[in-house]
Amino acid sequence: QVQLVESGGGLVQAGGSLRLSCAASGGTFSRYAMGWFRQAPGKELEFAARISFRGQSTYYADSMKGRFFISRDNAKNTVYLQMNSLKPEDTAVYYCAADSNPLGGTMWSQYEYWGQGTQVTVSS
Repeated sequence: QVQLVESGGGLVQAGGSLRLSCAASGGTFSRYAMGWFRQAPGKELEFAARISFRGQSTYYADSMKGRFFISRDNAKNTVYLQMNSLKPEDTAVYYCAADSNPLGGTMWSQYEYWGQGTQVTVSS
C-alpha cells in the first residue's frame, strides 16, 4: 500500500511558477511510474504528466509541454512537478498518482494509488 502526500500548491500570478512535490511512503517507490493529474472546478480529471519508474521517460499533455516538467528522486521517494509560465486556466486541484506499470499511463484508471490533492490557483 502506497501513501502519497502532495504539497507546494498555492496562489500565484499569471506568468509565475510553482513546484509541486509528492512524497510517497509505505511501498517501494522506485517500482512505480508516477503521474500528475489535475481537476478544475466543474471539469473532469485531466492528465498532466507522467514519469517512468526510473525517471528515464517522461510524457506530457499537449497543453503543458514546454511549461511543466516532471522529475523524481527515488532516494527521497518524491516526485515533482515544476510548473512555469502559469496561466489562469491552470487553476485546479493537482493530484499525484502511482502506477505499477513501469512506464506509466495517461489515463487515471491506470493508476492504483492517489494523493489527496493540492490546490493551485493562478490569478490574472
